[in-house]
Amino acid sequence: MKEKTAKGIAHVLIESLPYIQKFKGKTVIIKYGGNAMIDENLKTRFAQDIVLMKLVGINPIVVHGGGPQIGHLLKRLDIKTEFVNGMRVTNSETMDVVEMVLGGQVNKDIVNLINMAGGKAVGLTGKDGDFIRARKLDMQQFHKESGASEIIDIGHVGEVSSIDPSVVEMLSQSDFIPVIAPIGVGDDGRSYNINADLVAGKVAEVLNAEKLILLTNIPGILDKQNNLLTGLTLKDIDALIADGTISGGMIPKTRCGTDALKGGVNSVHIIDGRVEHAVLLELFTDQGVGTLLIS
Repeated sequence: MKEKTAKGIAHVLIESLPYIQKFKGKTVIIKYGGNAMIDENLKTRFAQDIVLMKLVGINPIVVHGGGPQIGHLLKRLDIKTEFVNGMRVTNSETMDVVEMVLGGQVNKDIVNLINMAGGKAVGLTGKDGDFIRARKLDMQQFHKESGASEIIDIGHVGEVSSIDPSVVEMLSQSDFIPVIAPIGVGDDGRSYNINADLVAGKVAEVLNAEKLILLTNIPGILDKQNNLLTGLTLKDIDALIADGTISGGMIPKTRCGTDALKGGVNSVHIIDGRVEHAVLLELFTDQGVGTLLIS
């Protein structure tokens, strides 16, 4: 029995060898969120995955969200939250909480997890080194009754206007693992909360990353019979959105991936973060645990 187990372990290690050789020296951006960011066991396994990637010569960069954690603190502080088209209306008071949670609590928790696993993580927001420049996001709301649309002011919610990768490149080359909170700074000096998927995609583009990995709470992109789809091209994705197979919250996540591909990222993975060691399984095994998008 022991011999059989040992052979199984050896097989897994040999299977990973060509992937390690292929990705050594390459940059991989991982957007961390969902259950993998809440479940204690999954959090530990994720940190181990990131440390192992660094030890075998890959340069992992983590971008994280924190919506549930923000919502929890706003509730404790009795600050009411309003959403428009799924986006949190963020006034100055709410933005203070967002910065405290994303740039403080959540970011430092992830840094600590990676360091406890034997890595050397450093946390930063887009304000550090003027890393992420942002502009205010104009939100359009469509009214079915009148057929008209209007611009809704949702406060300190932004989109990426530019990224200066020098700080992140310096950290990666110095054997550190950057952990990025998706907060940018505008020309007016104000802080802006930016969608973490969007930040991960833009960072991947600017750094000419080998891969962008998006952790989700579902197996990946599913067809109408709930079968997992993988090896999807840009043309496939457009067709799946057009026929309604990809819908709701998966549309912006998928569009983030396709934009990264168009920007020069070699491949995008939408994977199931509820699976232990999901990142390693997707990177280093033949099967993977999610949907692969290719250009």
